[in-house]
Amino acid sequence: MLIMNLNTPISQLSRVGKTTAKRLERLGVATAADLLFYFPFRYEDFRSVVKIADLKHGEAVTVRAKVELIANKRSPRQRKNITEALVSDASGSLRVVWFNQPFIGKTLRPGDEVFLSGKARTDMLGAQMIGPVYERVNTPPSVPPPETSSGQALKGEGLYTTHTARLVPMYPLTAGLTQKQIRFLVSQVIVLSAAMQEWLPDEILDKYDLAPLSSALQGIHFPKDEIDLAKSTERLKFDELFLIQLKAELSRLEKADAKAPSLAFNENAIKEFVASLPFTLTKTQKISAWEILQDLQKTTPMNRLLSGDVGSGKTVVAAMAMYNAALNGYQAVLMAPTEILAVQHYNSIVNLLGHKVKVGLLTGSKSQFPISNFQSMTNDQFSKFNKKDFLEKIKSNNIQIIIGTHALLTEGVEFERLGLVIVDEQHRFGVGQRKTIKEKGGGAHFLSMTATPIPRSLALMVYGDLDVSIINELPPGRKKILTRLVEPVNRVKAYTFIREQVKKGRQCFVVCPLIGANNEEFPISNFQFPKDDKKSVLSEFEKLSKNIFPDLRVGYLHGRLKPKEKDGTMEKFRKRELDILVSTSVVEVGVDIPNTSVMMIEGAERFGLAQLHQFRGRVGRSVHQSYCFLFVEQESPRALERLRFFEKNNDGFKLAEKDLEMRGPGEVYGTAQSGFMNLRLAKLTDKEIIKKAREAARQVAPRLGKFPTLTAKIKEWENAVHLE
Repeated sequence: MLIMNLNTPISQLSRVGKTTAKRLERLGVATAADLLFYFPFRYEDFRSVVKIADLKHGEAVTVRAKVELIANKRSPRQRKNITEALVSDASGSLRVVWFNQPFIGKTLRPGDEVFLSGKARTDMLGAQMIGPVYERVNTPPSVPPPETSSGQALKGEGLYTTHTARLVPMYPLTAGLTQKQIRFLVSQVIVLSAAMQEWLPDEILDKYDLAPLSSALQGIHFPKDEIDLAKSTERLKFDELFLIQLKAELSRLEKADAKAPSLAFNENAIKEFVASLPFTLTKTQKISAWEILQDLQKTTPMNRLLSGDVGSGKTVVAAMAMYNAALNGYQAVLMAPTEILAVQHYNSIVNLLGHKVKVGLLTGSKSQFPISNFQSMTNDQFSKFNKKDFLEKIKSNNIQIIIGTHALLTEGVEFERLGLVIVDEQHRFGVGQRKTIKEKGGGAHFLSMTATPIPRSLALMVYGDLDVSIINELPPGRKKILTRLVEPVNRVKAYTFIREQVKKGRQCFVVCPLIGANNEEFPISNFQFPKDDKKSVLSEFEKLSKNIFPDLRVGYLHGRLKPKEKDGTMEKFRKRELDILVSTSVVEVGVDIPNTSVMMIEGAERFGLAQLHQFRGRVGRSVHQSYCFLFVEQESPRALERLRFFEKNNDGFKLAEKDLEMRGPGEVYGTAQSGFMNLRLAKLTDKEIIKKAREAARQVAPRLGKFPTLTAKIKEWENAVHLE
């Protein structure tokens, strides 16, 4: 007899052969513990056990009956395997049909007493059930029995059920596995829940009235009733959220001991800077800037997230912080994930700060760097400094503000007095890259910026060790971007509209999900355009430039082009030497071409709401009315629901909430490294549980050494998710 423990391989369980084991591994289930923590995603309520005579059409119920007749046959036309049975109880008889499950006809025999759970159908010919779940009465005990809806305990009759006559768990499946298989396997390992070590401190269990871990695991798989299910779910959700919060709180405490330079708030200079701006700051821009400038005065490192909707004006807030650092004699670094965005930040900062400080740009493709701070950078300005001289000027603090890409992380880049590090779109950098820039900063203050709107509840979770500033207003005077989901029959009208916009002097983006056929890069001169490759940059460029707009200037852009080619194309578009730019998602973040008024998105169903919102944010940056057109390839109901929501909503924070609901945080924010891909039950809409978990984490973090079991658990969890 197998003596099971949590590490027992799944292949050693009853009825698990090599094929089944491989299928389970596809679900991430390799051990008994994995199975124990493989949770249902919904439940079927089959607790109502009724007599056959009392069956009502459409009700989900269970009947207890005896098999009178059962036989397999094959339908002559559709050639389906059909299993038909006649069952009865003291009140009447019931016809039962199963399709393509001939094994049932061999498993059940006349005289067998069974539970049948499913929806009943009643008509003039009587009652019937199609495809019900069946389970023999007097099945050997496997899981604790529930109460029936009438209050009669099946246990009182000496009966136990796993698949019927209870709240029945339904699990995510993969090809080749059935619900019955998963439930049967879980019923084998559920006994191990009693041996699970409780790792939450008693004070937390008592304060928040949480169920013990052992009973929560039993209740999540085989709940006795709704109350048991709710208590079990709450405990397991709390566990997931608490671990993330505890890690964040421990990180916060660790940083509280670190030292950073106190950067005095140069109030007069900052006020003069704000007064010189050609626009008025919004209320939340002012609040965010104030929070950051106050943090910079502290002797502990600032660790703050600045989140804002597209076009909300985060760059000017960052410029204020960098300018204030320079006024204190310290250097500031802004690192962007792409060269296009780094160049744009450089232009923006130079235009904002003018002659006030020296600003430089450092990217991987540039061997020479600009010196001029008096005009926006163009390609012919990369002849002022060679790289060696430029790095020397950084090292000697002759350049106060450095904008760059991951090139800032290379060994040759050294700073004399680095006081502030700003990372734009932090989640687009790898864990190692983010760690390196922080190490280069030493005790520098740290600001993370993102243009992906993050609801405050999520910000507190993903960035629990960061303070959060949110800019949720757009600058005054911006017109609402008109968004339309365009039917295929109206495509020609969309092209006509684009032509009219170009005649008015406007420009257009066309975004495609792929580069070329099979998402491969091809030299444009040798590229063959297959008929089924309609939504790639190269084929769309060919179609638009040769067939649709042969008289207009069309260019293309994608991530695999050489940096010089990308720079050249963007510069042409910026100078209005191109009317239409066909691109992949490289234009998703930061590209600022105010003259562009149309964003056309091909294969829109392939993108999430947050990404679509970023694309839309590339237009609507001037006084001109702007438009966003969505085209789809595959009109699935779920995709259309998402796109219609996008069509009606311009608020990035509402879109982020919807995206979280439909896709989850891992896909929306790239949070695989923060534990969010490990969330099995918890959702970021569980605001009350998030609040409790955060409160509990702050309560125990300073005293973690007093809780050895919890200490071991957090280390185990950290190893599992590789959190920074």
